[in-house]
Amino acid sequence: MSDSALLVMDVQNVIVERYADTAYLDRLRTAVGAARAADLPVIHVVVGFRPGRAEIHPRNKMFGALAHRPAVPGEEQANAIHAAVAPLPAEPVVVKRRVSGFSGSDLDMLLRARGIGHLVLAGIATGGVVLSTVRQAADLDYRLTVLSDACTDSDPEVHRVLTEKVFPQQADVVRVEEWVAGTAGRTPPVSPGPPRPEPR
Repeated sequence: MSDSALLVMDVQNVIVERYADTAYLDRLRTAVGAARAADLPVIHVVVGFRPGRAEIHPRNKMFGALAHRPAVPGEEQANAIHAAVAPLPAEPVVVKRRVSGFSGSDLDMLLRARGIGHLVLAGIATGGVVLSTVRQAADLDYRLTVLSDACTDSDPEVHRVLTEKVFPQQADVVRVEEWVAGTAGRTPPVSPGPPRPEPR
């Protein structure tokens, strides 16, 4: 059986509104659909905080302005995962407290409990959650694939430099179409009996 999982990171309504376009969501939906068809786990990672945001220190440059700010009407829906890739009932949603998918979350524990050693990364933004998660996952000895066009950033040059120069030092970088054809396109066996090993 495959030890791969697709991580869909920070694709929340409030973030999609700032970064993503329809073409991006279409590519991401294709990747998610292919993973499901191939019986690869899809794990959703979101950023979130307790009421009152007690986890945020005012010194934090990215999140500090939110420290102790009261909830506002509509916040729950704004932070929900976008409908284009909404989780299925059996798909876990991991809540992180900082930029990396591993920061303040149980992601590493979940992956190791499921025997997952290869992460396929997609999400918003390339220079945010994707970069931070690539770095931390590499240090944790996961094998990595980044779906370059299933990531997006408000700065196209940041996206280009990361996907062409930085990520290849620690990950395979491929487009969704290539990944679907080469990996997720393999459908699992449907006949009864023990699962057959994936070719390496």
